[in-house]
Amino acid sequence: MPAEKNEYRILVVDDENSLRELLTILLQREGYQVDQAADGAAAFSMIQETTYDLVISDIQMPKMTGIDLLRQLRAQDIDVTVMMITAFSSTEEAVEAMKLGAYDYITKPFKNDEIRLVIKNALEREHLQQENRQLKKQLGQRFSFQSLIGKSPAMSNLITLLERVAPSQANVLITGESGTGKELVAQALHLNSGRKKHPFVPINCGAIPENLLESELFGHEKGAFTGADKRKDGLFESADNGTLFLDEIGELPMGMQVKLLRVLQEREFRRVGGTSNVPLNIRLVAATNQDLSEMIKEGSFREDLFYRLNVVSIELPPLRSRQGDIQLLINSFYQRLTGKGEYPIQKQALELLLNYDWPGNVRELENLVERCVVLGENDELTIECLPEQMKKKNHNLCGVIGDLPDEGFELEKWLEDLERTVLLQALVKSGGVRKRAAELLGINFRSIRYRLGKLGIGDDT
Repeated sequence: MPAEKNEYRILVVDDENSLRELLTILLQREGYQVDQAADGAAAFSMIQETTYDLVISDIQMPKMTGIDLLRQLRAQDIDVTVMMITAFSSTEEAVEAMKLGAYDYITKPFKNDEIRLVIKNALEREHLQQENRQLKKQLGQRFSFQSLIGKSPAMSNLITLLERVAPSQANVLITGESGTGKELVAQALHLNSGRKKHPFVPINCGAIPENLLESELFGHEKGAFTGADKRKDGLFESADNGTLFLDEIGELPMGMQVKLLRVLQEREFRRVGGTSNVPLNIRLVAATNQDLSEMIKEGSFREDLFYRLNVVSIELPPLRSRQGDIQLLINSFYQRLTGKGEYPIQKQALELLLNYDWPGNVRELENLVERCVVLGENDELTIECLPEQMKKKNHNLCGVIGDLPDEGFELEKWLEDLERTVLLQALVKSGGVRKRAAELLGINFRSIRYRLGKLGIGDDT
């Protein structure tokens, strides 16, 4: 009884009609979709028009041999798994085919069970390779600079800077509040650099206990301490030729700061318990949400290490400074979670979102979208799905301050926030139509365009 049909398509190439028919019947009984070609030239034309998971080809054929077919496929960069069939006396040609990239070969006469197993293994390998290619493609798309969501001036400036910095070998220090996407930017730098084929190794400096930190970073030799029953490579060594990302660099203890400085200066390190230095070729990207300049003044961070890390400084903008990107981010997170298009947002909910301070930045917004997808009804983001603290917090800056605080306050910033809030509310009420928003505020179109540009509110708002 024939096996159930599956998605695999196989091309059988042989100038012997009887062998082609035998293989075709055998493979169709296994449920595979099978096509035939009588020589390499015909096979090459078919492969250009149809996608095959596996090509099974005889080596000795007229017009174009199996070896020539394989060469042609590789020259045209056609990625398909090829298995060769050869006479027992021609195994040297089969070995040559393997050197050219053939998956395997089988000699005639062959046993049916033998060829079934080889074909099954070849298709499993092809399936894994396809998954790997797809994952790499998705990874490349996710961490391309174009995938960094936002059209606000702040994001446009950031992407321009990243495109210039990525190809260099310079150490980079990424600063920004928690949740602004520092690791995402570090990964994008790596995957757009010449080191992208080598490892990206992230380390959270605050997550490893201090007594284990040196061993984790630099590795250790067998017998270096109790329990070290074999040599272990550290995270620095794992990142060789690639990118090492030190997140929360401000949490690094002073003793480790000294060791890190020496590694950056000498481009080598020594495992715990080791007697020889190990050369190291890495690009270092560090990140922090702390003010390292203040930590230097306080004596908790080394100034010489700071200058080693801060060859190129990249500051990530907080979400509250790029409200114009909020809807773009919401749609992106919604699409990632559901596979659907834009996420409809209730007008009152959007007004709250645009006026919210976002202390958790982009990470907080992503969590909010996931919450609303779970709790919301009718595929709409409504006020009902927002957390209570967001609904209760008073974001209306239009009111009078009341008594001036004893400690004073920043008038310019208050006025800027006030202007931003009023402009955003007008845009929400006008459905994003700037001319109508200008009329609501009693100003002309040129004035609203100038004010929005000055505050960094992009055209996408």
